[in-house]
Amino acid sequence: MKKIFKALNFTGISLFLIISVVACDKDFSTVESDVLGEDNINFNTGKVNLPITAYNKKLDSLQINNLSSNLLGVFNDPAYGQTTASIITQISPSPSGFNPDFGDNPVIDSVVLTIPYFSRTITDSTYTISDSLYGNGPIHLSIYKNNYFLRDFDPNSPTNARQNYYSKADGSINTTDNFAMSNNTIINFDTNRGELLFEDAEFVPSNKTIVTVTMDEDSTITRTKSAPALRAKLDVNFWKTTIIDKEGQPELSNENNFKNYFRGLYLKAQSINDNGNLVLLNLASTSSNVTIYYSKDDTAATGERTQSTYILNLASTASININRLNTFINNYSLVTLTNGDKTLGDEKLYLKGAEGSMAVVDLFSGMVECENEDGTTSIVTALECFKKTYRVPDGNGGYKKDSFGNFILKQLINEARLVIYEDEGMVGPTDYHKYDRIYAYDVKNNTPTIDYIFDPITNSSSPLSSKIVSLGQRDPAQLKYKIRLTEHLKSILIRDSTNTKIGLVLSSNVNLTDNSKILNSNNTVTNVPSTSIITPRGTILHGTNANVPENKRMSLEIFFTEPK
Repeated sequence: MKKIFKALNFTGISLFLIISVVACDKDFSTVESDVLGEDNINFNTGKVNLPITAYNKKLDSLQINNLSSNLLGVFNDPAYGQTTASIITQISPSPSGFNPDFGDNPVIDSVVLTIPYFSRTITDSTYTISDSLYGNGPIHLSIYKNNYFLRDFDPNSPTNARQNYYSKADGSINTTDNFAMSNNTIINFDTNRGELLFEDAEFVPSNKTIVTVTMDEDSTITRTKSAPALRAKLDVNFWKTTIIDKEGQPELSNENNFKNYFRGLYLKAQSINDNGNLVLLNLASTSSNVTIYYSKDDTAATGERTQSTYILNLASTASININRLNTFINNYSLVTLTNGDKTLGDEKLYLKGAEGSMAVVDLFSGMVECENEDGTTSIVTALECFKKTYRVPDGNGGYKKDSFGNFILKQLINEARLVIYEDEGMVGPTDYHKYDRIYAYDVKNNTPTIDYIFDPITNSSSPLSSKIVSLGQRDPAQLKYKIRLTEHLKSILIRDSTNTKIGLVLSSNVNLTDNSKILNSNNTVTNVPSTSIITPRGTILHGTNANVPENKRMSLEIFFTEPK
C-alpha cells in the first residue's frame, strides 16, 4: 500500500501525450519529444493503480411496480439457473370512456389484447425482435382476470405516497405461484386470480408484421400495418357481461369505481419441459390495450349496423395511472447468491437481474500507510491518503482552497477508470454477452455517476452504442470492461464529495436511469437501477480479493499530471 501511494510522486522520464478520452478503452501512448526535450518540460505524467474493495450484494424485495418495460416468459441463464416472469396490470378506460353509451343492441364481434414488443425495422414490412427476446422454446401462457386490488396510494404513508410493491422471487413458499410484497404483507396472485380469459399452451413471440383490416360505411377496405406485438383474442362472453352489460352502472362511471370493480389482468408464464422464452414487452406504449370491437344499430338507417370500439388502456397517461407489477420466480440452481466480504472483497462478483445480485465497489476502504510531505509515513484512512496525495496542503493540517471554495490540486487527474474482467470460466454460448453493459451508479445518492451525466454520446435507438465514454463497451477479446470515473474522483478531491461507493449492475439498456427501492433496507444500498431488474442475463466478474490473479483483479487506474 505504501508503495502504491508513493508511486504517485515519481518523476517521469517521458512525456505522455493524452490524445483522447472519447474512447475509454484506448490506453495512453508514450511519445518521445525531440522538440521540447526533457529539461524543458515543467510537468510529469504517470499512471497508478489504487487498491479498491469490491463485494457482492444479494438483492431481494425489490420494487417491481411501474417499471419502464416488463418481462414475460421463462429464461434459463447458463451461469445461474431459471427465471420465470409474469405480469399483473391494471387496465382502465381513458377519461372520455367513462359513462359509455354503447348504442342500441350492441353485439361484440371480438376482444383483442395488444401489447407491442420492442422491435427494430428491417424493411418497410419486416421487423426483428431479437434484441428483446431470450430463448426460442414455447411457454404456457395464461391470461386471467386479477382479483387482487392494486392500491394507488400507501395507506400507511403520512404523505399519501404512491403504493409500492416488492418482489418475492426466492420460491420459499412454493415455486409455482407468483408472489409480491406490499409493505410487509405477502400477496399470492394465484390465489387471487379470476376467470381464465386466454390460454396458449405453446406460446412463442412472433416478429411478423400485424395487418389490421377495417371496412368503412362505404364498404371500403383499409389494411393497416403495425409492428409486432403480443395479440390475444379474449373470451367475448366475459367482456359482454363485464363491460357492455354494465352501461349506466356505477362501475363504469369513474376511474376509482372501475379499478375497484375490474382489478386488472394477470399474465402468467410457465415453462414447458423446463424450457421456454422470455420477451420484453412495451406495456408503456399507447398501443397497449384491450379493444372491444362491437356493432350497434345505426340510428340514421333502419335495419343497418355500424361498427365501434371501446378501449381499455394498459399504459398510464397524464390523467390515468396504471399500476403494474413484474413478478419473478427464481430457481438459481447453479449459483448460491450471498452477501460478500466488505473487508477483504470477493473473488467473484455476481451481477444478475430479476432479484439477483449486484456488486459494490468501495473506492477507499480501510486504513493504509501513507507518505507525508516530509517523507515520513503515517496510518490513515485510504480516503485521507488519497486527498493528501493530490491536494495542496495549507501548512496547518488542512488543504488550500481557491476563491470559489474548491480545494486546489497539486496533481491533476487526467483519467480514472475501473478495469473489470469477466470470469473466463463462465459458461454460455458464443456472443452470449455481446449486448451486455455494466451500469455504474452512485450508491449514496442513487444517481448516475457524474461521468455518465457528462457523457455526450447518447443513442436512444441502440443502447449498446450509448454512453460509451463513461461506461465503455465490453471487450470480447479480453473479456474486459472499463468504467470511467474521472469526474467522480475529481468531485471527491475538489468539492469534498463523500460518494465513495459505486454500484455495478448488468444492463441491456444503459439509457434507463430510474431507480427501484429495496424494501426496509438498512444497508448502504437502498435502491437499485430499475434497468437491472428487467435485464434477465447474468454475468460473473473477477473481484478484488487477494486470491484473484493480479492480471485479472478489478483495479482503479489513475492517469495524472503533476508539476515538477
